[in-house]
Amino acid sequence: MKEYKGRFVLASNNKGKIKEFKEMFEGYEILTLNDVGFYDDIVEDGDTFLANSLIKARTVTKYLKEKGIKASVIADDSGLCVNALDGRPGIYSARYAGGHGNDEANRKKVLDELKDKTDRTAYFECVIVKMEEDESYEVFEGKTFGEISKEEVGNRDFCFDCIFYSTEINKSFGLASSEDKNSVSHRGRAIEKLKQSLKNN
Repeated sequence: MKEYKGRFVLASNNKGKIKEFKEMFEGYEILTLNDVGFYDDIVEDGDTFLANSLIKARTVTKYLKEKGIKASVIADDSGLCVNALDGRPGIYSARYAGGHGNDEANRKKVLDELKDKTDRTAYFECVIVKMEEDESYEVFEGKTFGEISKEEVGNRDFCFDCIFYSTEINKSFGLASSEDKNSVSHRGRAIEKLKQSLKNN
């Protein structure tokens, strides 16, 4: 039987996000919302990444307590922040063009809004909350920096990756391997801080 260092419920059913967490959390048991039978929509109406992470974490923590499921909850909120757009799309990254999760439309809107801009610098930000049964929590943040390309480059499967040129690995996230991207990504950096906290405790 496989030994796990800890059991966590990831407050997400986003396939790309789940893949990244499982890649970077090898040795830990990561369950998704589907795995624990949580199918409700969570209304993320906070005005910051942290506020939305806390909404998700508290909602899932209460559900696990009701169901008698013992696990810590990991919730994250993240997004693309473009300097010339006053930080947009930010917390609205998943629904920037209107409908939730329409990555192609979201990318097109960002590219259209930057057509006449000379400053294309941007960063991804991620805020992770790890919450326990008593709703005590820790917060871990990560950022990665780059600029918005003028067209899509590489893999178009995950959010804004194919229009984000990382100045840290000198390539589009759409062309980067999982290892390259995870080494500098906003989520990767937040997860590393979380993993370090787990080791220390």
